[in-house]
Amino acid sequence: MKKKTSIKIGFILLMLSIGLLSCDDNYQPKPRGYFRIALPAQEYTLFTHPSYPFSFMMSTNAIITKPRINPERYWINITYPKFNAKIHISYKHIDHNLDVLLNDMHKMMTRHIPKANAINEQVYLNQDEQVYGMAYDIQGSEAASPYQFYLTDSTTNFVRGALYFEFTPNNDSLKPIINFLEKDMRELINSFRWENKQ
Repeated sequence: MKKKTSIKIGFILLMLSIGLLSCDDNYQPKPRGYFRIALPAQEYTLFTHPSYPFSFMMSTNAIITKPRINPERYWINITYPKFNAKIHISYKHIDHNLDVLLNDMHKMMTRHIPKANAINEQVYLNQDEQVYGMAYDIQGSEAASPYQFYLTDSTTNFVRGALYFEFTPNNDSLKPIINFLEKDMRELINSFRWENKQ
């Protein structure tokens, strides 16, 4: 009986010592996880309107709506109801004021600097269609707009686009959706055409 008891005690002590020796002093908690987001297929359709000075390919997951607050002529929202997101598209006619419009765009971008970790720029040049511009990928979990761009023909037309969510964003958890919408915006930029080209 004493032998069985001493074997049990020896076994317990062996297990305890193995457990203590196998503890890792460099334990780090796992990073916070987010729910998996089911994303729809990315397909595109042509946005064109007889009175609008531009056309482009837009996602079939989105609808065109008019801005509610002080919309100017040719201003639209590309609205994604499933994601509570909008791409605000604003249009300005150039009247010897391209430098002012570019400066305004630069000012809007600098507002994001305090919340951004980085701002990556990409130049767009389509000489055949006279579409020139720049896209800004704004990195940072609290950036109000994670992606913006402008397009111009440098003489007549200027378009600005900005992605916004209809709630306070946490861009870390929204990263799959942001990547999804950025692909749509790149498709929009690459397919963009002026309808009043000189």
